[in-house]
Amino acid sequence: MSDEPDRLVRLAFGPAWREAVERVRGWMGAAGLATRIDAAGNLLGRREGPRPGGPALLLGSHLDTVIDAGRFDGTLGVLLALALVERLRERGRALPFALEVVAFADEEGVRFGTGLLGSRAMAGTLDPAVLGLVDRHGTSLARALWACGLEPEALARAARRPEEILGYLEVHIEQGPVLEREGLALGPVEAIAGAERSTVEVLGEAGHAGTVPMEARKDALAAAEMVLAVERVARGAEGVVATVGRLEVEPGAVNTVPGRVRFTIDLRSGEDSRRAQVSALLHASLCEIARRRGVGLAVATREEFAAVRCDARLLATLEAALAARGRPVRRLVSGAGHDAAALAAIAPVAMLFVRCRGGVSHHPAEDVDPEDVAAALEVLEEAVERLAAEPAAAPV
Repeated sequence: MSDEPDRLVRLAFGPAWREAVERVRGWMGAAGLATRIDAAGNLLGRREGPRPGGPALLLGSHLDTVIDAGRFDGTLGVLLALALVERLRERGRALPFALEVVAFADEEGVRFGTGLLGSRAMAGTLDPAVLGLVDRHGTSLARALWACGLEPEALARAARRPEEILGYLEVHIEQGPVLEREGLALGPVEAIAGAERSTVEVLGEAGHAGTVPMEARKDALAAAEMVLAVERVARGAEGVVATVGRLEVEPGAVNTVPGRVRFTIDLRSGEDSRRAQVSALLHASLCEIARRRGVGLAVATREEFAAVRCDARLLATLEAALAARGRPVRRLVSGAGHDAAALAAIAPVAMLFVRCRGGVSHHPAEDVDPEDVAAALEVLEEAVERLAAEPAAAPV
């Protein structure tokens, strides 16, 4: 299901995303789940526990994609959660708590430039100012929600109370090479890296490419040296990655000296203090380049997410489930952001990574082994059964 015919593009609140949500909603209903879509566009399917309206264990991920995406990022976690519900139903297995399968809206943040939108709304940490953000076609988030039959002014209603959620478990492809390199199918996640996303604007003076002497130019494409500085600074800092993923040159004519350049910086680390140090070094380096080249510079941090430690109890449960199923335990740190990071503001969270072929993600070559997926389902089921056996799981 894609917005484009020749590649996978399923942007949040777009036609293909809505189609996917309705398809999964139908599967949820067939599995006996009571479904609803909340004010932020999150799809939820609930399997009630012995006490109606009682707290629930949440399982899931997201259905939106990046541009020219692979098939498994996010979607795998939603479908594995649904497969677990189907398996419990087939066995006639009742649990002492409710289960909710959730497909979060706009995890990737591609369309409006703000990630984890649905999960932040559920956590009550989403700034309503995001409703004014616009996509590349000039459509605001508020209008996109309205087009999906949602009420933008009711966005705050998506927030859940901590006492409603026992915890959140998310299965996800690793999006990296560690598991494959070590010959492992699965790995529990102990932490999710923090991220800082900034927009950099370089202001120069546009001019004729043939008539402005080199020594007289204030070329905004001094940004090229800045991009290399981003790479250099990040390479010199252990445990930090930095990426320039978008660059726009104006006026963009082959025979004109650029007058304005905008680019983005995505900076991540599992240690927030280290990320802050590198951020300061980057800013100083960009300022020095701008001064030396005689161009203006404006740096704006658009988003910042703190690193998140997974809940010790849920992590221990996943590790016990892995051991019970004969799987080695190898803890991982996720360099990618996930809905679990946002939901950690109101609930215990943990994640299980599934080996992906070549460590490739956000690309059409993204792939997983069906045997690894089957193993993930077995471990997820074992973890849920272990949580159900705990004394604290008994209804009151």
